[in-house]
Amino acid sequence: MHKTTYLPAVAGLALCASGALAETPVLQVLTYDSFTSEWGPGPAIETAFEEVCGCDLQFVGAGDGAALLARLQLEGPRTDADIILGLDTNLTAAARDTGLFAPHGVEAELSLPIAWEDPNFLPFDWGYFAFVGNAGEPAPTSLRALADSDISIVIQDPRSSTPGLGLLMWVKTAYGDKAQSIWADLADNIVTVTPGWSEAYGLFLDGEADAVLSYTTSPAYHLIAEEDASKIAWGFDEGHYLQVEVAGKLASTDQPELADQFMAFMVTDAFQNVIPTTNWMYPAATPVDGLPDGFDTLLTPTKALLLSPEEAAAARDAALDEWRSALSQ
Repeated sequence: MHKTTYLPAVAGLALCASGALAETPVLQVLTYDSFTSEWGPGPAIETAFEEVCGCDLQFVGAGDGAALLARLQLEGPRTDADIILGLDTNLTAAARDTGLFAPHGVEAELSLPIAWEDPNFLPFDWGYFAFVGNAGEPAPTSLRALADSDISIVIQDPRSSTPGLGLLMWVKTAYGDKAQSIWADLADNIVTVTPGWSEAYGLFLDGEADAVLSYTTSPAYHLIAEEDASKIAWGFDEGHYLQVEVAGKLASTDQPELADQFMAFMVTDAFQNVIPTTNWMYPAATPVDGLPDGFDTLLTPTKALLLSPEEAAAARDAALDEWRSALSQ
């Protein structure tokens, strides 16, 4: 009678205790929407990291890249995120100024076109901004030629999107005090301004514009995934602005060891092999097997443009004012 009455209860208590002891730790990574999509890097990286971490890796989408910083500034140390993944060098100075990031502590041999010594932000990929259009159609050879043409384009909002902000820095770096004139002449080329990259690229593919602000690596997707060579990146005489995308560990994380493990995992082949054919960018640390076939056919800019994080932060407000003024006319 006692056995029949109490053994199930004891077994239940044992299961509860066992479940509590075996509770899986959660690591939350805040990133941009396209990273978390089914065709983005997120799913494959989640699977690969969970095989070695004994944890539940959760990618949380928060719009496009520049929106990540805005969300972090709003939430502050109350954020649930352990890692922010998807900022770039145009945003890292402002991100560092929040005081919310801890050193990543990772030493790795990176394959970037620039030297890297930032103790708080670790690169995971890089690429060059470019306008992507259709092969066989008119292709301008400079930002000025594009502005003087009647070619229609879709761009992204620099207040929410890292490509949008990258275009502002591209124009500002290439033209300096004449940037306002470029924007004034580009304004009538712009069909629309989207919150993020995905929306803009989708409109281009739907035929809503002749070209879209994207990357020199974007044609690789069509070539490799679709066997379609009809999309090309336009080479511009002024050079192309470089983007380096980074991740940073938040000082407020309640999973510091897991966060450190993920940051170190980011520069291993298990992570970096996923980047070229899901994020369609260059990996920050070239894997042992190299780049996929097709990447050797991509446009290689003859000149790379890049402001330091501090220069980009200092130029941002003036560049944004020039952009807003031109588009409001």
